[in-house]
Amino acid sequence: MSNTFDLIVIGGGPGGYVAAIRAAQLGSSVAVIEKRKALGGTCLNEGCIPSKALLDSSELFVQARDKFAGHGILVDPPSLDLGKMMQRKEEIITRLTRGIASLFKKNKITLITGLGQLGTPPADGPLKVVATTEAGEQTLQGKRVLLATGSVAVDIPGLPQDGNQVGQARDALSYDSVPEHLVVIGGGYIGLELGSVWLRLGSKVTVVEMLEKMLPGTDHEVTETLLKSLQKQGMTIHSGTRVASLEKSADDVVLKLEGKVEQTLTCDKVLVAAGRKPCTDGLALDEAGIKLDENGRITVDDNYQTSAANIYAIGDLIHGPMLAHKAMDEGVVLAERLAGEKPVVDYKLIPGVVYTHPEAASVGPTEAQLKDQGTAYKVGRFPFMASGRARAMDNVDGFVKVLANPDSGRILGVHIIGPYASELISEAVTVVSFGGSIEDVALTMHAHPTLSEAFKEAALGAFGKAVHG
Repeated sequence: MSNTFDLIVIGGGPGGYVAAIRAAQLGSSVAVIEKRKALGGTCLNEGCIPSKALLDSSELFVQARDKFAGHGILVDPPSLDLGKMMQRKEEIITRLTRGIASLFKKNKITLITGLGQLGTPPADGPLKVVATTEAGEQTLQGKRVLLATGSVAVDIPGLPQDGNQVGQARDALSYDSVPEHLVVIGGGYIGLELGSVWLRLGSKVTVVEMLEKMLPGTDHEVTETLLKSLQKQGMTIHSGTRVASLEKSADDVVLKLEGKVEQTLTCDKVLVAAGRKPCTDGLALDEAGIKLDENGRITVDDNYQTSAANIYAIGDLIHGPMLAHKAMDEGVVLAERLAGEKPVVDYKLIPGVVYTHPEAASVGPTEAQLKDQGTAYKVGRFPFMASGRARAMDNVDGFVKVLANPDSGRILGVHIIGPYASELISEAVTVVSFGGSIEDVALTMHAHPTLSEAFKEAALGAFGKAVHG
């Protein structure tokens, strides 16, 4: 095996593996160093994919328990086989990781399982990367190096994790029994999603969030509607509250809360979901002359090059939201720019999704952000309660909100909470990306009955043209 490559990628997550595949498709020789034994990074192995598998399974469990009878489907109350549910989740992960591995073979990408570290910067000639594997160290040489090591969960001082009673997302995705009482520290999308999984399966769930306003980057109306729905489902939410102390015994964990809510909680599981930080440890960034910003992220130019020549970084390591699809697009753009093409990532139009029930999704600025910018806008809303398809699905919570320029009708932002919001947002992203207007949506025929009609009605509603609103 040659140890010299056009591109060496450290990290086989969404950004890294996509960049590697695209670069190989464009004719580069590529090596990827990944510490896990499976590709896909946090997203595929202990994040996006397993959480969605459990969210879907737990939602089906709730439907069988609470909604089947309303459809005339009479069954005995369902019982939970948690082991089978977890097995299904693992099988999904295995299929997808094997799929990426097969793409690596197809594109002749060299995969090395181990830890990657930048070597001593050469005075001239190729860059060096040291891969530490079970068999020992090996040094690779490359014309360019891409750092794509992603992020790790943030630890909270005074709340030591043991992976059992107190753990992070990856632990909450693999509980061997349903917690009697799960306390989630952090009310972001990770905490709300995993809290929803165990709430549906029978846990008492309490969410503790230090910020007064949860999901601060989300439209206010969407956030309020989502939190009310989760509370109606049985989730207890304490905003403006922090955990002052934690004590563990063999049987339970005792938390003292301070702030807006002051009380003592006793639970059997604690999920720490207080955010994520760039995974830069062990890369030898200082030695390579790579600079970080005030948030500990790697600084890059418009071509994703770091302060060190021919060393690049993407994904959670750099500016922007820590989202898999953002990293993937950056990986493609980087590979194509290295090949002489000129694609770009529009950071103003990255969709965000919360996969709770109901789902929440958005693209573009919120009303609050438009007001802060001094940008004039009109609002169109359409409730799913008025959607024939949502009614037929018995899934009517939520609405679509469209924000548009009052003069040109150009759509500025779209915010959705309701059934399949994660899928509906793609049409909105497309329209906004092309500078589309209310008139463009009005001229686009939507099949009836569909959930997507709600987007059209909301868009028309911004100018008082909605037929059903």
